Amino acid sequence: MSVYTSISTEQLSQWLQRYALGELVSLKGIAAGITNTNYFVTTSHGRYVLTLFEVLQLDELPYFLQLKSHLARHGVACPTPIADHTDQFASLLAGKPACLVSCLSGSDVSEPNAAQCFAVGEMLAQMHKAGSTFVPQMSNPRGPAWWSQTATTLYPAMAEADAASLRAEIAFQDSHRFDFLPQGVIHADLFKDNVLMDGDKIAGFIDFYYACNDVLLYDLAIALNDWARAANGEIDDVLARAIINGYRQIRPLSDEECTAWPVMLRAAALRFWVSRLLDFQQPASGEMTYTKDPGVFQRLLEAHRQRRDFWL
Repeated sequence: MSVYTSISTEQLSQWLQRYALGELVSLKGIAAGITNTNYFVTTSHGRYVLTLFEVLQLDELPYFLQLKSHLARHGVACPTPIADHTDQFASLLAGKPACLVSCLSGSDVSEPNAAQCFAVGEMLAQMHKAGSTFVPQMSNPRGPAWWSQTATTLYPAMAEADAASLRAEIAFQDSHRFDFLPQGVIHADLFKDNVLMDGDKIAGFIDFYYACNDVLLYDLAIALNDWARAANGEIDDVLARAIINGYRQIRPLSDEECTAWPVMLRAAALRFWVSRLLDFQQPASGEMTYTKDPGVFQRLLEAHRQRRDFWL
């Protein structure tokens, strides 16, 4: 979440007339994350989160907003999209597609404990089960084809050794395909800053705008690579086992998934190494934006290559 598009209180007050949410009280930008513009919006009826989409178009939003509505109805802790007077979840604001969702309690954590990691794994499995009845489909826009194509634009600006490492990993992943593994709706970006915690309980998963249909195990790998990663960049064994055990309590892993797990951890690290390299080399402009260190996932990927214990 970031602020790339500025809006005035006058613009927002006019737009809010589409909703039965009362009068605008306050508007505050949220400076975290790297993709969309986000604000806290307080009205006379309550507090909400406003998102203006910097990449997604209006006709692309129904999948994500209907998904959040579906998951919330099925008990998954996540924001609920607010429909306007025309029963639409999104419309244009300041020339950008925009939506409002409920504002959840809790806050993100930078140094989670084992109980919190267990809760994340458990809720992720619940999300995967709830997603099995969600009919719309969305292919992963940042899957193997994307990282292979994007990497070709990144190599010229990379150090020779780093470029060689990236090429080698893409070739390795190209030799492994797991289409036979269980698939369904995945969050695809379940980092610590995309989960709100209330103590050791999940207050909500947020920022579903990379959600898609893909291998469920890949989603668990993405989450573990961030939630179990200590400040020194190493994976904490206790946290890793906690998130896996929380997940398996709700959705046991098959033998085929256990076999694929080491490769999937590398795939999850590769995806975010490439996306952070892209953000670093081609930064977006905005009022309150952050570019994250791509080296974090390069080093994690290289550690996964040498790893022998995968916490199963």
